[in-house]
Amino acid sequence: MLPTITTMEVIPVAGYDSMLLNLAGAHEPFFTRNIVVMTDSDGLTGVAEVPGGEVITKRLEACIPLVEGRSVSEYKDVVQRCRAMLERQVAGAAGGTGAETAHAQIFKKVTNVLTGVETPMLDLLGKHLGVPVAALLGDGQVRDRVRFLAYLFYVGDYRRTDMPYLHDDDDSDAWGRIRREPALDADAIVRQAEAAQERFGFHDFKLKGGVFEPAKEIEAVKALKERFPEARITIDPNAAWSLDEAVELCRGLEGTLTYVEDPCGAEGRFSSRETMAEFHRRTGLATATNMCDTDWREMKNAIRLDSVTIPLADPHFWTMTGCVRVAQLCHDLDMTWGVHSNNHFDISLAMVAQAAAAAPGRINACDTHYMWQDGQFLGTKAPEFEDGCVTVPRDVPGLGVEIDRAKLEAAHRLYVDNNCGTRDDARGMQCYIPGWQYDPHRPAMAR
Repeated sequence: MLPTITTMEVIPVAGYDSMLLNLAGAHEPFFTRNIVVMTDSDGLTGVAEVPGGEVITKRLEACIPLVEGRSVSEYKDVVQRCRAMLERQVAGAAGGTGAETAHAQIFKKVTNVLTGVETPMLDLLGKHLGVPVAALLGDGQVRDRVRFLAYLFYVGDYRRTDMPYLHDDDDSDAWGRIRREPALDADAIVRQAEAAQERFGFHDFKLKGGVFEPAKEIEAVKALKERFPEARITIDPNAAWSLDEAVELCRGLEGTLTYVEDPCGAEGRFSSRETMAEFHRRTGLATATNMCDTDWREMKNAIRLDSVTIPLADPHFWTMTGCVRVAQLCHDLDMTWGVHSNNHFDISLAMVAQAAAAAPGRINACDTHYMWQDGQFLGTKAPEFEDGCVTVPRDVPGLGVEIDRAKLEAAHRLYVDNNCGTRDDARGMQCYIPGWQYDPHRPAMAR
């Protein structure tokens, strides 16, 4: 008989971030995550990392009575029971008001919490069976190396704020220096890409848009393609552009943009899935999204409309099992599967790598923010990139991350000492532009 879960710990943590710019503003000096550690009756531990914020922390804590005392083999039943409990909670909660960023909306989904329950149990089950988590997902592990992309950002000047951004912490190479410094034009983005490739070996590049006027961002994309002619390149303005604007900007860029992520969103009586479908038809460019197909009902409609070529099925938003189900669907329907990312530690990197190792068929290079957090890891061993890839060994059971309690405690202390909580990208931007407010249809610096 397999052991039972004796304790489930929920630990909010923080790490350092650069002043990364996006449609919602600027990343704060600290990013937050929730770490779940489960210990079983044999003394083994299983871990997970999910988005930060007090709502998710409290929901995870509410799951503890449904987890402790259960066998690690009962993870599916435990997840079902947690889902039912959480959905009752959400149904009874009052709705929010005002404009919300796409991430704020996604973070409200109960799947963020379910992933925090499912993943540690899969980690433990893999350890007891002697197989990696990838072997427990879908039809099992199908690849040993998972390709990631370089996630490029415009970076604000932290000196113009009174916020405690980390700086001068890594002088080991160009990437260590560049990632803390302002990057506000095409030349700076190209230097960023060169430095990231030098350290990590990336062959694919994604630019976070929605910051400047669209034409300026397209010039940066063209500069990247000129510097890296063999690279797969995309841009993600988080649906800040109108449909007509997106078509005008991207039409004729088939040899420059391999695909476009969320170029446009809902307009008038048309949903984002409808405008994305029209963009796809009018430009011929492949489309990716983590905004308009984040659950099965949205996915059904996106497929019917031919809105999305590359669904980005982050395991944090879909669960480990769910995101591999999306990959199986993509394989059966001749689509390409990919993964969305937010700021994260090494546990999340391992979660994505394990899911991607079980994803059949064509997969896109996975998103990761880890290049911005490189050196901040909570396990006993730092993640390794080789030629832009992370290896998922078949002889390492579970998730492949053994938690370092001292590092975990330090990350929790950083969270507590800095009064961290839910991410607020508006605060940093208000140092640049007094009175700045989020507008889903206006680039952050276009004020």
